[in-house]
Amino acid sequence: MLYNLLVPLADEFTLLNVFRYLTFRSGCAVLTALLVCFLFGPWLIRTLKSRQNGGQPIRADGPETHLLTKRGTPTMGGFMILLALVVSVLLWADLTNGFVWVALMVTVAYGGIGFLDDYRKVVHKNSRGLPGRAKLILQVLIALSAALLITMMTPPQLQNALAVPFFKAVLIDLGPVAFTILAILVVVGSSNAVNLTDGLDGLAIVPSMIAAGVFAIIAYVVGNVIFSRYLQLHYVPNSGEMAVFCGALVGAGLGFLWFNAPPARIFMGDTGSLSLGGALGTIAVITKHEIVLAIVGGLFVLETVSVIVQVASFKLTGKRVFRMAPLHHHFEKKGWPEPTIVIRFWIIASVLALIALSTLKLR
Repeated sequence: MLYNLLVPLADEFTLLNVFRYLTFRSGCAVLTALLVCFLFGPWLIRTLKSRQNGGQPIRADGPETHLLTKRGTPTMGGFMILLALVVSVLLWADLTNGFVWVALMVTVAYGGIGFLDDYRKVVHKNSRGLPGRAKLILQVLIALSAALLITMMTPPQLQNALAVPFFKAVLIDLGPVAFTILAILVVVGSSNAVNLTDGLDGLAIVPSMIAAGVFAIIAYVVGNVIFSRYLQLHYVPNSGEMAVFCGALVGAGLGFLWFNAPPARIFMGDTGSLSLGGALGTIAVITKHEIVLAIVGGLFVLETVSVIVQVASFKLTGKRVFRMAPLHHHFEKKGWPEPTIVIRFWIIASVLALIALSTLKLR
C-alpha cells in the first residue's frame, strides 16, 4: 500500500525513492511482521487459553513426555503468523502485483483449512481433526486455482516449463496439464510436509523461516533482469515482489518463535503449518524453483518420507522401520532431549539452505 501511495510522489520528494527498493521494503516487512506479533501475541495467547479449555489435544500414542509437558498449551497460534504476514504484506508490497495476491490467497485459504482442523480437535477433544480426504480435496482445489493464475501471469516460454538447478539452459516443457499437476503437488506437498514436521517446540517455524529467507533471495534475483541474466537464471517478470512477501514471512516467524520457543506458550497448529507450507510451495512455483524447494525444504521432505516408509513397511510386513514417525518422534523415543532434536534439525535446515543457494551460482 505504501509503495502504491508514495512512489508516484518520489519525483517530487526524493526521500520517497527508498520505497522503490525491494531490499528496503523487504526489511521493513520483516520488522513490521515482528512488531505485529509482539503487540498481538500476548492477547492471542490469553484469549485462546481461556477459550480452549485444555489446549491442543495431545496424541495418546505419542511420546509419553508430551502428555506431561505439553498438555494445556493452546493451539491455533497460526493466527498470529497470518495476521502479521497479511498486515505486513498489505503495507509494504506492490498491491498491483498479481503474484502477491495469489500467494496471499493460498496462504490465507490454507490457514482457513488448518483452522477448521484445529477447531474440530479442540471442540471434540480429539487429535484427528478434519477427515484427511476432505482436507486434501480443499487443498487441491486451492492449489489448482493458484496454478492456473500463476500460469496466466508467467511469460509464455516459462508457463509450463520446469527449470533444473545447476544447469543454466535446461527447461523441461511439461505441457499445461503435467505442469498444473506438478504445481498442485508442490503446493499441497509442501503444506503437508511442514504440517508433519510441526511436532516439537520451534521445530517447524525455524526451517520455514530459513526457507523463506532463501526464497527472498531467489525472488529478488529472478525478478531482476540484470541479476538473472548475470547468474544465468530464468527471468520471471514481477516475481521480485515475492521478496517482500518472504520478508514478512520471516518476520512473522521470528515473532511467533518468541512465544513458541521451548517451553512453548502456544502451538501454531494446522492453522500455521498448512499456511506456511502452502506459502512456500506457491513462491517456489512463481519463481520457477520448484526443485530447489525440495532442497531447501529437505528437512520437511525427510519427515514426510519417514511417515511414508513407516506406513508402507507396517502395512506390507507388519514391522516398523522407526520407533515412531515422523522422524523427530523416533529420536524422542531413543531418548534424545527435545532441545537437542530441535537444534540439530535447525542445523540440517541451515546446511540445506546453503546448498539451495549454491544452485544460483553453480551452473
